[in-house]
Amino acid sequence: MNAYRDQYAQVFNNGENVVLIGISTDPAEELASWAHDESYPFLFGSDEGAKVGKLYGAYIERDSGPLDNRTAYVIDPEGTITYVAAPFRQVDPTAYEELGEAIDAVTPGSR
Repeated sequence: MNAYRDQYAQVFNNGENVVLIGISTDPAEELASWAHDESYPFLFGSDEGAKVGKLYGAYIERDSGPLDNRTAYVIDPEGTITYVAAPFRQVDPTAYEELGEAIDAVTPGSR
């Protein structure tokens, strides 16, 4: 999530016509504390029951508990998924270029 924060202005148009939500199976209280401590400029959602992860194909069952795989979706203003990176390669700089291009495609004139 630090990479998302650090590249927020460039990749996510500094939140202009873009809503970034990090969703995980962590409890809401933990996410809120973490988001505050790290000064994340975007939203978090708790998916403790893994309903969202299952619905969008990001859910992984593990012995230690459920996990929503790091997957990036770009959803256009009409609600259509226009881009999926599953899993999202957060350590690969080209992944952010691809994500930025996908965001730009649904937010014309944003950069």
